[in-house]
Amino acid sequence: MRAITVAVVSLALIFFGQSMTAASHDASPVKRILVLGDSLSQGFGLRSTQAYPALLTEKLRAANLSFEITNASQTGGTTDGGLHRLPAHLKRRIDIFVLELGINDAFRGVPIAEIRNNLQAIIDQVKARNPNVRIIIAGMQLPNYASDDYVSLSARSTPTSPPKIAPRSFPICSKGSAAIRF
Repeated sequence: MRAITVAVVSLALIFFGQSMTAASHDASPVKRILVLGDSLSQGFGLRSTQAYPALLTEKLRAANLSFEITNASQTGGTTDGGLHRLPAHLKRRIDIFVLELGINDAFRGVPIAEIRNNLQAIIDQVKARNPNVRIIIAGMQLPNYASDDYVSLSARSTPTSPPKIAPRSFPICSKGSAAIRF
């Protein structure tokens, strides 16, 4: 969990520095972050104050930065579920969008193409409503604990060409696994 927090906080602070530069052109002093994820972002098994979005909030406050974080994550969340939950969160401006979905789809055997299509649809909807949004994609690779075809297929699913919309990404890794980009 500490590795997740460090990775998110580090990347977020890089984005925030860039966003603060852009903020001088924006009339709103508060920047909004939307986190759309699964149990990793929701903090399953942790106190709500231990989930990384809450830790990020603490770090931002400590740095005297004016950000509002909405954690729209759900334990067991899938890309399809995220796609259906998203419209309710698009009513407000989003400056930074953290997308952390896909591993539950993989565990359920959802085809890689469907996962990619859902992730792209989520990104497209966020960008349509918030053209200047900064996007962070957090992903996790299936652990290589079996010779299952799906595990090897998911490892080969890393795009070899740039995605339609090129968001930043970072891995959320568990011990003994490596990162993939959806």
